[in-house]
Amino acid sequence: MKSSALSQLGRRTGPPAISWLIQLALTRPNLISLAAGFTDNPSLPVDDARAVLDEILASPRTGQPALQYGSTAGDPLLRELTAERLRHLDGAKRGAAAYAVERVVITHGSQQLLYILAEALCDPGDIVLVEDPTYFVFLGIAQSHGLRCRGIRLNEDGIDLEQLEHTLAALKRSGELRRVKLLYLVSYYQNPTGITTSLAKKVAALQILKRYERAAGHPIYLLEDAAYRELRFTGGDVPSALTAKGFSERVIYTGTYSKPFATGIRVGFGLLPEPLRTVVLNIKGNHDFGTAHLLQKLLARAIASGRYEKHLVELRARYAAKAAAMHVAMKKHFPAAVQWRRAEGGLYHWARLPARVKTGVKSKFFQAALARGVFYVPGALCYADDSSRSKPDGEMRLSFGSAGIPDLRTGIERLGTVLRRFIKE
Repeated sequence: MKSSALSQLGRRTGPPAISWLIQLALTRPNLISLAAGFTDNPSLPVDDARAVLDEILASPRTGQPALQYGSTAGDPLLRELTAERLRHLDGAKRGAAAYAVERVVITHGSQQLLYILAEALCDPGDIVLVEDPTYFVFLGIAQSHGLRCRGIRLNEDGIDLEQLEHTLAALKRSGELRRVKLLYLVSYYQNPTGITTSLAKKVAALQILKRYERAAGHPIYLLEDAAYRELRFTGGDVPSALTAKGFSERVIYTGTYSKPFATGIRVGFGLLPEPLRTVVLNIKGNHDFGTAHLLQKLLARAIASGRYEKHLVELRARYAAKAAAMHVAMKKHFPAAVQWRRAEGGLYHWARLPARVKTGVKSKFFQAALARGVFYVPGALCYADDSSRSKPDGEMRLSFGSAGIPDLRTGIERLGTVLRRFIKE
């Protein structure tokens, strides 16, 4: 057999789980999908987008620059609006260095930034600390780059600090601490569990990471993925890790305009310290030398005109209604042995089944759900391959993002029927 001409990365990279889930939905259109984290189709701001584009393209003065290449870092106005918006969300003082516009990078969705950060910071064999469970698409990025992910269990207000400390101490003893590059947190309405990390946990995590930097021989960053931050429909906002005094040089903050406005726009952003920002821009320059300029101009005008905020208020109300409808249906149709936490934002409910019931792709339960016309994200996909514990296989991520309320109710009823077959109470 001839040897492959593919690179190690090419041979290492498997098909992303998200692609398989999307393909399943497309090939079986009668299935009710409670899986893919798509946003709500009827809420997409067609009228606002058309109005903004009409304004931009109304004259060559505004239209021609929008249709031209932009800079690698991103449109200056959108970067300025992004920095100011985040400063306002955090309640930080005007002029605070952590929110300097020079730190802002605009990317093709936050996903591109996560991928570039892995390129910029990590070599094959390096270690990334992640929540247990975590965003399974990030696990795919890590696998592609040959990284090892170590899971840190989640409590009700974020990661377990005692286990974080224990894990770092164990890596120090084994001589592997130098391979640890960052701690990755999905800190708002976490994908998949819906948990929000408290500011106290973020600050404490940064303090713990700082204590191990000397032994590691390099900075250990906290990567705060805030993709769902603006999809809050109950409770108050939680300040980001950028507000932790004295730690702004160790915080990487990423966010997106895709989920709060329109997923098809695919525009994300990050606030990065130096020298990491410069390295990220160098790599991004090789990727695409700049995010689509017209889309950036569209977003900048939507934000500056107030359309973005108006849409966000309506979107939060819509997701609140959908989350409530799913929660009520789960209470009605799920056996009492199934546990979940009610969503306060984001797109997901995370359901735990009794230990004897497996929910993985090859499980009898998953196949029975498909036969019943409904599917979900198996919880096992959201856990890192971590030798320190066996991978849990009795959970489900249920999305209320894309399906309408009637389909949500029907989908949960179907799933409840399957659950009662497997859980005898």
